Amino acid sequence: MHAAGTGNKIIVEHNKLFRNDMIYWLDRKHENSSENSFLDMIDSFVLYLNETCYTGIKDYEFHYALYEQGSFYKKHLDQFKNNDSRKYTMIIYLNEDWAQKDGGELCIYQDGKEQNISPDCGKMVFFKSNELEHEVLVTNKPRMSITGWLKTN
Repeated sequence: MHAAGTGNKIIVEHNKLFRNDMIYWLDRKHENSSENSFLDMIDSFVLYLNETCYTGIKDYEFHYALYEQGSFYKKHLDQFKNNDSRKYTMIIYLNEDWAQKDGGELCIYQDGKEQNISPDCGKMVFFKSNELEHEVLVTNKPRMSITGWLKTN
């Protein structure tokens, strides 16, 4: 795991006052059977979306995200300033026995309203990357997810 930043390989910034989680990118080159099974599932999902919704998804990227106690990610969009290829965001939560006192909710902002989503194990959130502002609220215990983006060219 390494410190997460904002931006991409061309423009990246590490500001722990904005984001202070840790990430580890999934990659078939790791030859990890669990990662590869997950990516096989994503391949099937992308095929389904393209065949039924004509989404034009060509690629994806996913990472593990670890928010240690006291970590957060301030309000943002999942879209780079210099690249609009991210179309859909997916978050899959890996947290057993999560309680409201544990914090770490995903706070989404839509139509002037806020909605908090608890990071319960097995819950998945899916939304358009360039439309939904969101943040990860301060977590009171370690919080894990697989987070990724479905992309076009």
